Amino acid sequence: MRALTWHATKDVRVLDVPDPRILEPTDAVIRVTAAAICGSDLHLYDVLSPFLHRGDILGHEAMGVVEAVGSGVRRIAVGDRVVVPFVIACGHCYMCARGLTAQCETTQGRDRGTGAELYGYTELYGSVPGGQAELLRVRLADANAQVVGHDLPDERYLYLSDILPTAWQGFRFANVPPGGSLAVLGLGPVGQLVARVASHHDVHVHAVDPVVERRLMAERHGATAYDLDDDVAESIRDATAGRGPDAVVDAVGLEAHGNPGTAFAQSAVGILPDGVAKQLMTKAGVDRLAALHLAIDLVRRGGTVSVSGVYAGAVDPMPLLAMFDKQLTMRLGQCNVHQWLPELLPLAESPGDPLGLEDLATHRVPLDQAPEMYEKFRDKQDGCIKVVLKP
Repeated sequence: MRALTWHATKDVRVLDVPDPRILEPTDAVIRVTAAAICGSDLHLYDVLSPFLHRGDILGHEAMGVVEAVGSGVRRIAVGDRVVVPFVIACGHCYMCARGLTAQCETTQGRDRGTGAELYGYTELYGSVPGGQAELLRVRLADANAQVVGHDLPDERYLYLSDILPTAWQGFRFANVPPGGSLAVLGLGPVGQLVARVASHHDVHVHAVDPVVERRLMAERHGATAYDLDDDVAESIRDATAGRGPDAVVDAVGLEAHGNPGTAFAQSAVGILPDGVAKQLMTKAGVDRLAALHLAIDLVRRGGTVSVSGVYAGAVDPMPLLAMFDKQLTMRLGQCNVHQWLPELLPLAESPGDPLGLEDLATHRVPLDQAPEMYEKFRDKQDGCIKVVLKP
């Protein structure tokens, strides 16, 4: 089959690789009909490269049609159309029973000190082959392949693999009352969907991003959008009775604009020998924290900061005095995709597409164009906000 494979920092290639096959009775194999490039895939392209191996298959947002199932699979069958959560969970352990599928104790990386395994996301999360490929082996398929209908376009379902549940969780963690206010920092795919979910819940959205195409998309779905400039915090406070919004969602993460010194350090670590780089990142790694610090400064006293963006630093400095003085609540973490699917599937299938799922992808391209799209997405060229790959 053809698959997107990692080879070095900023070097990904679509190559012929062996087809996946059934290895465990609980496995399934799907033919991928749509995959997507996620903003967190860009961390693999740059910052997290020491934790990848040459030939690793990337991608954690995928859906398709079941081609084969193991002897132990009961809930899905050949021919079913399915979407695959990026988190690999068993569905029945202590953590899964509590809705914390991203902490599944069956696939948890105890030797690595990490949560549940993920598709296509470094040795930290199991080095599991990902879905930017023609075929995907789905582990624990009964718990990890969500059957969907055959009548609606792929994009109504594809985002259920990651970015829509991630946005939903980010909004739920923010705990904004109806009629309240929410600031969303970063209008990549997750930030766009956070803004739409909030508007769907009658929350006024103040959305911040330096890229004009992203602001225009957010405004099309009801947000008030702001450029990222020195006055953005004051502008949003002025619009929220001088207090700041009830909550802020940081949908940016570790590669925020600003922090040039940290950006240089991240780039330098990426070119060191893997053994040295891993030690530095796991013991002394730092993130670019401009977005998170802005969120803490911007939110009203007694408010909530909800973090959907990925962070990976081990010694990040945090303004604890401000957080304590303002009586802030902070919620963050990997998305528990499975917990949210029962709420989200009917919404994805709802007539009228209330979250505008068919108005998110800006680029739909064959799988072979994935390498150039990684670069275009990273550099925010050509109005690129969301890339859907068609194997």
